Amino acid sequence: MDKKLDIKAYLDADEQKDLLRLLTAGSVDDGKSTLIGRLLFDSKKLYDDQLTALERDSKRVGNAGDHIDYALLLDGLKAEREEGITIDVAYRYFSTNRRKFIIADTPGHEQYTRNMITGGSTANLAIILVDCRTGVITQTRRHTYLVSLLGIKHIVLAVNKMDLVGFDQKVFSDIVADYRQLTDQLGIEDVTCFPLSALDGDNVVEKSERTPWYEGPALLDFLETVPIHADRNFDDFRYPVQYVLRPNLDFRGFCGKVASGILRKGDEVMALPSMKRSHVKSIVTYDGELQEAFPPQSVTITLEDEIDISRGEMIVHPDNVPNIGRHFTTMLVWMDEEPMDTAKQFFLKHNTNTTRATIAAIRHRVDVNTLEKKEGKPFQLNEIGQVDILTAKTLFFDAYATNRQTGAFILIDPITNNTSAVGMIIAPLDESALENDLLPTLDLKKLGIGEVHYDAIETAVKELARQGLEVKVIK
Repeated sequence: MDKKLDIKAYLDADEQKDLLRLLTAGSVDDGKSTLIGRLLFDSKKLYDDQLTALERDSKRVGNAGDHIDYALLLDGLKAEREEGITIDVAYRYFSTNRRKFIIADTPGHEQYTRNMITGGSTANLAIILVDCRTGVITQTRRHTYLVSLLGIKHIVLAVNKMDLVGFDQKVFSDIVADYRQLTDQLGIEDVTCFPLSALDGDNVVEKSERTPWYEGPALLDFLETVPIHADRNFDDFRYPVQYVLRPNLDFRGFCGKVASGILRKGDEVMALPSMKRSHVKSIVTYDGELQEAFPPQSVTITLEDEIDISRGEMIVHPDNVPNIGRHFTTMLVWMDEEPMDTAKQFFLKHNTNTTRATIAAIRHRVDVNTLEKKEGKPFQLNEIGQVDILTAKTLFFDAYATNRQTGAFILIDPITNNTSAVGMIIAPLDESALENDLLPTLDLKKLGIGEVHYDAIETAVKELARQGLEVKVIK
């Protein structure tokens, strides 16, 4: 009986452990995949069959000489193994006694910058690797800029391959000083630096005797203890409605994921865009009702009053409302092989909302190597800059700097269905002077439609809006 209780207590404790999402970034052959592989190997998180396969593959296709090639744990594509590089984002899950981890191993090549954006979109922490022989290079600056753009608050500078310079303290100190100049320029405050040898495991899981001058923790100790709870926005309640649940006549709930903020039973809430108010009757989950909900929980909310709310709309607190509009300025990362076409109407996906959108103006492009602002020409693949976006449908959004969940969106090419760009909203813009209106107009008077048909027309228009096809109605 005691053993059963011990097992249950262990499983309960394991379930309560928090999750750290992190990414690795750096130039080609800086050792990103090797570092993660070593982290898994030294923390005893590999099964026997994985170890056997790793030893076999290291001899057959490895690039680490007589050493085990830990990078093969991440680089699973045939082309990655042949070329000895990372091409696509590889995700690895593991856990320790103190925390769970999801690691995104992102490519180092400039042409795969968009893959790094994908891996970093949900990360709490970024590990930027630097080869101690080359120091801070262009790709280091590019990835650090992208990390700051994505709003990742914690950065680890991993100065790798220290064994190749005899663990020289001066080499490490010079690289750290150079890198801190860059992070100070970008306004990044939380930077922690480690001297590593990923291949030999120095300072990865345990402190190395070969760096007596280094007084900080091993990398894994730091990852297990870095505080991330304060990174979430618990102040601004945002609940994008994903689905309306109606299993029977007596239950009508609104399903979704709490994007930010805290909701408690009995709270007064407001639905957007209708501005109708009600109170929270219950917060329902599969395991039963809750007294409160917070990010990133997925819950179903029921209200005291019957309010017409559908997918794409948002529930908020009435005294804390997001920006509501169709025109905003944003930082944009272009991810499509096809160059930007400002005449094209894209699909814009923002939380549970989908609408048509155009790029109304290009303000500037950013040279990520020098951080200079350049002339606002249409973007090519992997280019970054500031643009103005105009949407057909009203959106409910916050600045990305204050709320990552409601400040991000993607643009989708309507023909190829490719993700053309990702955006981080900066601020709303004035819509009063807009001449370019994307909404098709339905003039009821010209069509001879009278008062009696208004309700039917409005119902049809609302159904179109749910499908992302907004229509402007003139009575």
